[in-house]
Amino acid sequence: MEYLPLIGIVVVILGFALKLDNILTVIVAMIVTGLAGGLGVTGLLNTLGSSFVANRNITIFLTVLIVTGTLERSGLKEAAAALIGKIKNASAGAIVSAYAIMRAVFAAFNISFGGVAGFVRPLIMPMSTAAVKNKYGELNEEHEEQIKGMASSAENVGNFFFQVLFVGGSGALLVQGTLAGLGYEVELVDLAKAEIPVSVVAIVVAIVYYNIRDKRLTKKYYGSKNK
Repeated sequence: MEYLPLIGIVVVILGFALKLDNILTVIVAMIVTGLAGGLGVTGLLNTLGSSFVANRNITIFLTVLIVTGTLERSGLKEAAAALIGKIKNASAGAIVSAYAIMRAVFAAFNISFGGVAGFVRPLIMPMSTAAVKNKYGELNEEHEEQIKGMASSAENVGNFFFQVLFVGGSGALLVQGTLAGLGYEVELVDLAKAEIPVSVVAIVVAIVYYNIRDKRLTKKYYGSKNK
C-alpha cells in the first residue's frame, strides 16, 4: 500500500512516452498521487492551496513570463533592434554596460523588472546584436554567444552587489543574519555604507571588462570591416 502513491510516476512516464500534453500529464499525475496517497479531494485541495500561498511569489515569475512572451510575439525584439539602429556608433559592449548601470541603480532601490528572461533576452540581446549588425552587416555566432554571457553577467553583477544597498532588502538581511551567526552584530545602515565602495568597484570592473572584451571580439571577427 505504501508504494501505491508512486503510481503518479507511472502516469508521468506513460504520458511523456505517448507524447501527451505535458501540463495535462503532470496535473493528472498530481491528482492520482494525491488520491492514491489517501488525501482525498478535500485534502488534495487543501494541500494545493497551502502550497500556492507558501510559494505565491512564483506567480510573479509566471506573469512576467507570459507578458514577455506576448510582447515578443508582437514584435518586441524587432522594435528594440530598430531603436538601437537609430543610435550611431552604438556597440554591444556599451549597451551591456548601460544595462549594468541601470540594473545596479534599480537594485539599490530593490526594484526588479524580469531579469534575464524578462528583460535581457527580449530587449538587451536584440539591441546588442543589432548594434553589431548595423556596423558590420553580420553577426558571428561565437560573438553572439559572448554577448549573451556578458548581458547575463550584467544582470547578476548589478543585482548581486547593489541589492545589499537597500536597507531591509532580502540581500542585506541575509548578510546581517550571517554575520550575526558569526558573532558580529551589524546595523543595516552601516552594512550599506560598507558595501558602497565594493559595489562601485564591482560595476566599474564589469563595465571595463565588457567594453574591452567586445572590442577584442570585434577586432577578431570584423577586423577588415572595422570603421
